[in-house]
Amino acid sequence: MDKNRIKGRLKQTEGTAKDTLGKLTDNPKLQAKGKIKTAEGSVQEAFGKARDAAPKK
Repeated sequence: MDKNRIKGRLKQTEGTAKDTLGKLTDNPKLQAKGKIKTAEGSVQEAFGKARDAAPKK
């Protein structure tokens, strides 16, 4: 398993937590930061999946 998959999943979790906390505290900036972090994590996880699927030399 590629380390990017793990790091991406962690970023998604952190982003979801920030988004939820922003909703609870009525803080749109924190919500936006959470959504951005979640998106970053999704991209990084997808990159890790692609590296895992690529043929090894």
